[in-house]
Amino acid sequence: MSTTLPPNVAGYDAILVVAFGGPEKPDDVMPFLENVTRGRNIPRERLLGVAEHYNHFGGVSPINGQVRELIAALGPELERHGVDLPIYWGNRNWHPMLADTVREMTDAGVKKALAVVLAAYSSYSSCRQYREDVACAADGVGPGAPGFDKLRVFYNHPDFIAANADRVREALGRLPEDLRGEARLAFTAHSIPSPMAAGCDYERQLAETARLVAEAVGVGPDRWALVYQSRSGRPTDPWLAPDILDHLNALHRDGVRATVVHPVGFLSDHMEVLFDLDEEAKQLCDRLGMAMERSATVGTHPRFVAMLRELIIERMTASPERRAVGRYGPNHDVCPVDCCLPGPSRPPAR
Repeated sequence: MSTTLPPNVAGYDAILVVAFGGPEKPDDVMPFLENVTRGRNIPRERLLGVAEHYNHFGGVSPINGQVRELIAALGPELERHGVDLPIYWGNRNWHPMLADTVREMTDAGVKKALAVVLAAYSSYSSCRQYREDVACAADGVGPGAPGFDKLRVFYNHPDFIAANADRVREALGRLPEDLRGEARLAFTAHSIPSPMAAGCDYERQLAETARLVAEAVGVGPDRWALVYQSRSGRPTDPWLAPDILDHLNALHRDGVRATVVHPVGFLSDHMEVLFDLDEEAKQLCDRLGMAMERSATVGTHPRFVAMLRELIIERMTASPERRAVGRYGPNHDVCPVDCCLPGPSRPPAR
């Protein structure tokens, strides 16, 4: 593939999309969960319980399919703006595995690649661990492996805010007309252990994204909240709260008749979204008599795809224009040594 890049490119010759991964058939589910929890001494009974969530959806997580759709949209978007580079894809927990992809890149002669990690926020699980995964995969290949740089997190990029705002507007529009004006907006994100949260900007970044999206759709500060979902581990361990189900019960006690639940912490509608929101949260709202609409994640929204293209070119050209909105400005390109430490314990993934 020929390479036609904007000027001042820092020598990149490939793009690596890095994702979590998910099973694509029933026989994949337990091996996938064993990969996710390797080294954490999670009882098999717990894994079997989580496997049941996947069985509700035929043993298939939509996450791999959605990554394919995103890559299919990103390639032409990059080419239209002069970036004609191969896009590779590697997962942390399921095929295509990062180790296999990095070896494929090495065999193809790739020397330097830009890693596009599909996570918008800074935490051990969503940032540092992916950098460790890529480094481990490169170490496994040896001296001939490519070098990798990571795209900055984009929680406050204007196109990310716009894409999320569009998804919320779509969901508000599906509510009965007489309830839209009073509906409460619940932004959800994957909970993490409190000690891990103390070592990163995850909470602050999520709160800023939620604030910016709420402002964009005209929802005042008294009508939205940031809540969490999908916690695991021992009930006695502190994790970020409140939980979405507790929040919905509290809204009901306050007489709220309608809510939009927006999974702002997720980029695609994978298993935590399908099971924890579309099943558990929706069933609770039905029992409470509360109208609920779950808004879509950004997925392949054109503004999100355009943002990824912009950030890729920004990093490749050392562009002085680094767009961000809100209170904090653009995030760093190179993570500090002590950035996003894991804390004393790591979360067992769902």
